[in-house]
Amino acid sequence: MSEKQPSIKFIDFPLSSVIRIHPDQISHLKKLNLHTVGDILRHFPTRYGGTSEAQYVKDLIVGQSATIYGRIGKLKTGKSFKSHKAMAEGIVSDNTGSLKVVWLHQPYIAKLIQEGSLVKVTGKVTKRGEYNGMMNPEIESVGVLPDQIGHNLFAGSEQPIEHFSPVYPETKGVTSKWIYHTLQRIFKNPLFETIEDPIPTEILKKYNLPGLVTSLIWIHTPQKESDAQVARKRFSFEEVFYIQIKNQQVRAAAQKEKAYVIEPSSKHLKEFTDRFPFALTESQKKSTKDILDDFKKGTPMSRLLEGDVGSGKTAVAATTAYGVVTTRPKNKESKTQDFGNLQVAYMAPTEILAKQHFESFITYFKHMPISIGFISGTGCRKFPSKVNGGGLGGNRGTSGNNGWTDISRAQLLKWVKNGEIAILIGTHALIQKTVEFKDLAYVIIDEQHRFGTMQRQKLARKHNVTPHLLSMTATPIPRTLALTLYGDLDLSLIDQMPTGRKPIITEIITEPKREATYEKIKQELRDGRQVYVICPRIEEADPDKEQALNVKSVVEEAKRLKEKIFKEWNIDILHSKMKPKEKDAVMGQFEKKEIDILVATSVVEVGVNVPNATIILIEGAERFGLSQLHQLRGRVIRSNHQAYCYVLSDSKSDKTVERLKALNTAKNGFELSEIDLKLRGAGELYGGKQWGITDIGMEAIKNIKMVEAARNEAQIIVKEDSTLSAYPILKQTIDTKREIHFE
Repeated sequence: MSEKQPSIKFIDFPLSSVIRIHPDQISHLKKLNLHTVGDILRHFPTRYGGTSEAQYVKDLIVGQSATIYGRIGKLKTGKSFKSHKAMAEGIVSDNTGSLKVVWLHQPYIAKLIQEGSLVKVTGKVTKRGEYNGMMNPEIESVGVLPDQIGHNLFAGSEQPIEHFSPVYPETKGVTSKWIYHTLQRIFKNPLFETIEDPIPTEILKKYNLPGLVTSLIWIHTPQKESDAQVARKRFSFEEVFYIQIKNQQVRAAAQKEKAYVIEPSSKHLKEFTDRFPFALTESQKKSTKDILDDFKKGTPMSRLLEGDVGSGKTAVAATTAYGVVTTRPKNKESKTQDFGNLQVAYMAPTEILAKQHFESFITYFKHMPISIGFISGTGCRKFPSKVNGGGLGGNRGTSGNNGWTDISRAQLLKWVKNGEIAILIGTHALIQKTVEFKDLAYVIIDEQHRFGTMQRQKLARKHNVTPHLLSMTATPIPRTLALTLYGDLDLSLIDQMPTGRKPIITEIITEPKREATYEKIKQELRDGRQVYVICPRIEEADPDKEQALNVKSVVEEAKRLKEKIFKEWNIDILHSKMKPKEKDAVMGQFEKKEIDILVATSVVEVGVNVPNATIILIEGAERFGLSQLHQLRGRVIRSNHQAYCYVLSDSKSDKTVERLKALNTAKNGFELSEIDLKLRGAGELYGGKQWGITDIGMEAIKNIKMVEAARNEAQIIVKEDSTLSAYPILKQTIDTKREIHFE
């Protein structure tokens, strides 16, 4: 490998250093994140315009807009005859005639376009002397075509030439045409050819991928469709490869660190799980064993636990946490205190979900002398409550709030620091500097995709001994996506539902069946059950600003249902704009069955657990991904009562109906996510921009072979050279990549 060190690169030059930029354009360029040469080189076309719209000069009609392809000549600058305004002009000719083109106020165009080059010209046809003409048309060079195509154009062929014209994302003040011409000037800069490729040459050859400079030319100015396809393939591979390198570096660094060796008694673990009101599934047992085996290695575990809503991930988390909190640190024997064992931190993305886990863990551990803490931005709690007689060996869980008490933040932090709190559950407040543990050995992160890599590491590395890390998610993730985004984690799957859980009945409802569906819901309500109604919006759209007037909103739909459909039942709302205390109050009432119907946005997708709620009706289902719909319906698979999911769509598209039918044909959430990936695309399905992955990078997620190839090559490189000292260009590129995570 090359030993040369990277210097200041051409791609890092400010755009203003290589092209003239009008001051008014600077703010517009910022909107597109175009600051440097590298930024605009990576501003890839969204599509390519073909030549089916092209006409011959002889067929042009004055007063109509047209596009022609031809060779340009007689380029010159000057001033207009009457107004004396600066201008450029030229003659564009094909084999049928010639067209005069004029650009007022744009004399520089005569210098941008090379005399005799092939061009594409688009504009409104006017009459200019002996020629038809165009005033201020769009023009772009189409490069030098192969001889046979050039011959066809100028020797009587009746077919226009084939050309792929790039169409770019644009904004006010920065047009696709401007971007194209800017790129042409960059390509002509002698420094362009000096751009170095971060991907090792042997990897490019192995997978038959073009080099970086070639790929940039091909993706921006393809001469044939295959040019653009091969270039996109290279950039797709490149992006996944960089992510995999970063993942493997994180993994390699973790393997060099020390972690607590935890070997709980099999007998005691069995006694713990025997108290559960259900039997663990084989998937749960397998996942638990994976984690316990990792605990024994002395290096920090990094594992992702995937499982559908209701599959029992929390039971696995509790069982493995039991193994930790019943283990004492090596060389640390507590002689005078009832506490001093290893500690567990459990982080959730929302306060609702964190409180739910706090309550669950109280249920799992209430028979043991274990103190559990809760921390969020709004307050702290501790179980057992000494105030309510719930001290060690006392009344544990018989008070109205399940045996916990509100405590001050200062008191909680003191007990966490001295080890009295064995398990601390909370939101991102857990990663604040003021939270210090005595012997943190195990970190559990729920819905981990909602936290960035740095947030996970910040919690997992708060101490000298690196804790084991278990990330959990109920989001069904296609295998390619899991391998890409979570390549630093081992994977465990819970693909079975608890015994006795009845499969949910899912029906795709069209508008004519709405009233009949309401009658079914009324019967369930009469039987004492509860209902979720999910709407895509919080409030009605402003008719002056938005077109989506037929999309149901939480506020208006709750009002309509109460006034016209479910008059005798209590209805309330829940959405993301409500304050945490308001959300808690509503959820508390729903849990106590003081609310019969909860009209909400997808905020209930994560963290709402009401076993008595057995029906979910989803409005505007076409606006949700299959995986999100699957998670939403998981809210009503929380008991042994029969659950129902009614999916309503206003779309009349056959494609939409077929997509929704997959909710019934897929065996589980993982299979559903694969279907959604094929039908909708990873970028649309998973919000790729939130991860920092570009649209072109997300294309690779559909290709398992490409993802596996990138992963394998990254593993080989990092295994041999984890610091990338032999790959300076690659190292510099990886180091400047921003973190990939959900916001």
